[in-house]
Amino acid sequence: MFNQVFVKIKLEEFLGMAIYEEGLSANSANYAPLTPVDFLERAAGTWPDKIAIIHGETRRTYQEFLERSKRMASAINKRKIGKGDVVSIIAPNTPAMLEAHYGVIMSGAVLNALNYRLDAPTIAFILEHGASKLVMVDKEFSSVMEEAFSLMKKVPEVIGINDELAVEGELLGEIDYETFLMEGDANYQWPRVKDEWDSMALNYTSGTTGNPKGVVFHHRGAFLNAMGNAVAFGLDSSTSYLWTLPMFHCNGWTFTWGVTAVGGCHVCLRSVDPELIFKLIEDHKVSHMCGAPIVLNMLVHAPENVKKRFNHLVQIATGGAAPPSAVIAAMEKLGFKVLHLYGLTETYGPSGICAWPPEWDALDLEVKATRMARQGVGYPTLEGFRVVNPDTLEDVPSDAATIGEIWIRGNTVMKGYLKNPEASAEVFEHGWFHSGDLAVMHPDGYAEVKDRSKDIIISGGENISSLEIEEALYKHPIIMEAAVVARPDEKWGETPCAFVTIAPGQTDLNENEVVQWCRDNLASFKIPKTIVFCELPKTSTGKIQKFLLRDEAKNL
Repeated sequence: MFNQVFVKIKLEEFLGMAIYEEGLSANSANYAPLTPVDFLERAAGTWPDKIAIIHGETRRTYQEFLERSKRMASAINKRKIGKGDVVSIIAPNTPAMLEAHYGVIMSGAVLNALNYRLDAPTIAFILEHGASKLVMVDKEFSSVMEEAFSLMKKVPEVIGINDELAVEGELLGEIDYETFLMEGDANYQWPRVKDEWDSMALNYTSGTTGNPKGVVFHHRGAFLNAMGNAVAFGLDSSTSYLWTLPMFHCNGWTFTWGVTAVGGCHVCLRSVDPELIFKLIEDHKVSHMCGAPIVLNMLVHAPENVKKRFNHLVQIATGGAAPPSAVIAAMEKLGFKVLHLYGLTETYGPSGICAWPPEWDALDLEVKATRMARQGVGYPTLEGFRVVNPDTLEDVPSDAATIGEIWIRGNTVMKGYLKNPEASAEVFEHGWFHSGDLAVMHPDGYAEVKDRSKDIIISGGENISSLEIEEALYKHPIIMEAAVVARPDEKWGETPCAFVTIAPGQTDLNENEVVQWCRDNLASFKIPKTIVFCELPKTSTGKIQKFLLRDEAKNL
């Protein structure tokens, strides 16, 4: 009897594919390629009269948002621009930028949201490398764009955006943005996505050396990461989301689509101004916002007469470099709830989250902040998130001490680097995306980044985490920002060099006091041998440019 049952089970396993697939196939009733622009059609169908966008005095409903996006898609297609073509936009966090995240993609074209903090030669390189066919230009950035165009062999068609809150600037292009939209059809039946692997966005890394690399996104990844954001950050139809994060940065970490997916309200913000941020939070009952640690720092160190306390919960997600625990603690004291996310441009923004276990609630604020600074676990829409020894290809032990590299795998990893197969192959070696971030794994399964591979300091044979020293420096009551890099040393090979920015209104701090502070908080071999007081150079997304500091340290 046992043998008969065993044989029957094995036979069914062998024939299972035929048994369960017989007569079954994907069709329009049970399969549709995933694309994030579908979120807007659903939102407009569900909440047509709900305010979707707030910008100065402008209020736009979801129905208006959809109609304007369809007009854009129609106007783009009328210019014989479509699938696979690149359409660029340079604009701050405005309605036009939001509309481009739907209209351009609806047209079948690939959206290239330009980083408006880049210089003209870099912008010219991006436009030519991506072969942009059309570029929409907010008039605030007309000067840098004119310079960029002068460096190009062929200039794409230009549409000028005359935003109501724009500072003075020349309106470029043959026609303005509103006229361009009126060329399109508000009821346009846009060409539907047939393959969710199709390219739909092109973002360029803020490379520290050489030209930036073009990171290609597909529809499936953007859809899933937007859904991951909604789950991880608790977005819903009551969400009021303030755009403190640049929409050009990984397409706003895909919150451009995630907020729309739940029918939330987009509160636009042209530039990061702490006074305006506090005001908008109060005026529009902002519930969610995102930003690099520098944004948190600006809010913490805003003048006391600017700061406000709110009678509602304000959640802020941060990422990039690990936010110092002192900054997290200060934000919590202001009444913000901080969520730490981890990710890269190559992973559509967030791919890791410091998910909050209930037992951490009972911890002291300072201890909670150190836990919150961990990069945590993989996103709910990710397949794999590991800390790996790159020599053995094995996971490092969960001892909070052994350093490895974060490897990531899943649908929310980029297609690859545009026109750069060598770099793509290198970063995808062994079937995982190699982040370049060095981390440890804690016994509870939470990863914590210790450094970028290029930022680790090797002094006298000892590995020193620059982030650990920075963490100690940030805890000093009058240090606002800190960055630590390696400085060449004849005896030790390298020693830590700290660059420090003092908080506004503070002047009474010298090198000896900083060294003593580090001596009280760090092992002796980790104490910086050099202290430099200065403003820290930053990338266009607020990350400290350590490569410039390394160059400066070499010459000290």
